[in-house]
Amino acid sequence: MTWQPERDFVGYGPNPPDPEWPNGARLAINFVMNYEEGSEPSVQDGEGHTELGLSEAHGLNQGVRGRDLAGEGMFEYGSRVGFWRLMRLFQERHLPMTVFGCALAIERNPLAAEAIRTSGFDVCCHGWRWIKHFELTEDEERDHIRRAIASLQKTVGERPYGWYCRYGPSVNTRRLVAEEGGFLYDSDSYADELPFWQSVRGKPHLVVPYSLTHNDGKYAGSVGTSDQWFGFVKDGFDMLYKEGAKQPKMMSVGLHMRLIGHPARAVGLERLLDYVKQHEDVWVTRRIDIARHWLDKHPARE
Repeated sequence: MTWQPERDFVGYGPNPPDPEWPNGARLAINFVMNYEEGSEPSVQDGEGHTELGLSEAHGLNQGVRGRDLAGEGMFEYGSRVGFWRLMRLFQERHLPMTVFGCALAIERNPLAAEAIRTSGFDVCCHGWRWIKHFELTEDEERDHIRRAIASLQKTVGERPYGWYCRYGPSVNTRRLVAEEGGFLYDSDSYADELPFWQSVRGKPHLVVPYSLTHNDGKYAGSVGTSDQWFGFVKDGFDMLYKEGAKQPKMMSVGLHMRLIGHPARAVGLERLLDYVKQHEDVWVTRRIDIARHWLDKHPARE
């Protein structure tokens, strides 16, 4: 039987390691902008339907046959408008973030690719396309990984060192990422609040977990206003910051250009960024920096 990820219900237990964040920070926080628009399932790219996930049309069934032009426009808003608003909010505050970039999507927007290239933000590969990897064959998935690396190398000037595919990975994904040889980590896990190591065919592989909880995907059902979203994520930050006096952790905040890029939602992100900046002992950082820090301070045990 081929290698598959093992389930671990114990993890670090009641005594997680001290991550030793730089300058003794209580909390490392990583903001992630998911760049997916232009790589989603579509009639043009052969799926025979228009993707509506994480958009205003999510959950609607209008009986549209063929292309759903309204749904297409909601995705286009993300790359045409939402992207630039999120870039501005972070750059005005001199805050770093990570781009979870679908390679084909970035290919289709040279202006955005150039902005990412010159921003100093890191790009974690979000797949060749925003599709369900668990539906791909092993050979298809291997090809998608290869194509994504080559594409991002060309568009943003550097190969990706992190990997995170659309919910959810296949049983082959982590093995294929590890076998490729150039990735430092993957984020295809929601299992912890600290990075951890997993053995993949006898070799150590770093996992930097992500979050669908501290995420603007909540706008697709759980919250409706910027105040609600801000309050929800602020509560998560406050709890982790308080706990961080004794047990520092990391926090991932997931953002989507076609969701929180709208003005009525972006104002909640603006409040959150300003709130975080008011706190000392917080390391706002890129995902690649968390991975490299863990590799340095907490290398895999032989």
